[in-house]
Formats: sequence, C-alpha cells, structure tokens
Amino acid sequence: MRLNSPQINLITRACMKASRSLIRDFGELENLQVSAKGPGDFVSSADKRTEKTLIEELQKAHPEYGIVTEESGIINKSNVKNRWIIDPIDGTMNFLNGIPQFAISIGYEENNEIKCGVIFNPILNEMFCAEKGQGAYLNNSRIRVSNKKKIKDALLVTGGPKGSSKIKDQIFSEYINVSKNVSNVRKFGSAALDMAYVACGRFDGYWQRELNYWDVAAGIIILKEAGGFVDFFENDHNLPLKKNILASNTNIHDELRDLINKKHIE
Repeated sequence: MRLNSPQINLITRACMKASRSLIRDFGELENLQVSAKGPGDFVSSADKRTEKTLIEELQKAHPEYGIVTEESGIINKSNVKNRWIIDPIDGTMNFLNGIPQFAISIGYEENNEIKCGVIFNPILNEMFCAEKGQGAYLNNSRIRVSNKKKIKDALLVTGGPKGSSKIKDQIFSEYINVSKNVSNVRKFGSAALDMAYVACGRFDGYWQRELNYWDVAAGIIILKEAGGFVDFFENDHNLPLKKNILASNTNIHDELRDLINKKHIE
C-alpha cells in the first residue's frame, strides 16, 4: 500500500522541491552563510532557503493554515486547528560538517493531533512517512518497530545536551545510567531521523530532553504508525513547543522509562 492522501502528497512534493537546493548546498558548504543562534546552535542560509521553499509550497494549497517553523516562528497564529510543523534541516550541525545525517521534517496537525508526517533525508534518498490509521512507510515499503524484548539487549539512540542547556549534569547522569543497562547507545545528531530509525527497527528506543516540537512532530506519527510507543515526560505545560520525549517498541518502554528515572533493571 502507498500513502496517497492530499496532505501526504503535498508534503512529499514540498520536500522534493526543497531538497534540490539542499543537495546542492551540501556539496558547496564552504559557500554558505552561517550564524550562531546560541552556544553550539547554528543556522545557515540553507536552513532559511529550505524553509522558504517549504512554506511557499504548502501555502499554495492552504494559505489559511497555521505554520510552526524553526526559523520563522509561528505564521497564521489564529489558525490553531490546522497547522504544518516544519523543521527545514533537522541536524544542522551534521549538515554544516558534511555529515549526511540530517532531514527535512514536516508534520500536519489537526485539532492538536498529528495526523500525518514525512521525514526525508535527501542525501540517502530515504523518505519516511505515515498517516493516522494507514501505517508507516520507508520509500513505499511498510516498516515496523523492532521486536527486541529485553532492555539489556537493546540498541538505543539519544541526543543533547546543547551548549546552552542548564541541565547538562542531569542529562549526562541519565545517559550513564541507561548505557550501563543496555547493549549500547548511539548519538546521531538528528532527532527526526532518530525517531524514524526506531520506527523502522534500526534502533530499539530513543529518549531526549529539551527538544522542540518541530524536531519530533513528524516522528511522533511515523513511530506510532510503525507500532511504537511515544511518551512525553516532565514537560512544562507553560512551554508547549518544548518536549522531553521517550519512544521505543512496546516491549522495552517501561524499563527504559525506569532507567531514565534512575532505577536499576535486574
């Protein structure tokens, strides 16, 4: 089965169009203008150009929809019923260093629920997509989370902290406790792809603090439709665009949560 809804088709077309200049920029990194948003947090002319193309393409079909983006903020604030959640380059640091581990990520939200999403790595030509009730796919092939049953055998992925983080010690402490009780932990530098990789079984679970909504919006629906479990923990309701997330197959989810909470798994 191939997903073929109007929203998925629109997102896919927008990703493909934006990816053309992104691929070109990736081959000419020395020509990009780069500025710092904060310690260890950068934005490039490629981020801005990609975002501009995505917004233009999506607005052609639905100019009235709200848009939440990493670089431009919130557009059409009055429309909270229908919103596009966009990260033009998730994994900017990887992109700027010539590491092909980054992606365009777009989720479509309706009445505060993500209905469909696409994560596209243009360098590897891998497109992950999902729609509520219709399953998750990688390049038109159905994907499922892993069936790993024991946390001690699990291969996990995580990310952070950024240079500006005020909870670095807590994040490192969690990392140490988790890594002592699982097979191994990787850090790839793209939250969107981390979630997509859990969805297709490359990793068994993922957790990370201090994410933004645009980092994970598309990944939420893709992972859920692949049979995984997504959980938010210790989130501040006064900061709705900030997320702490835990995602995995259903077998290891509770044990992984216990490890994050500093419990030892026998």
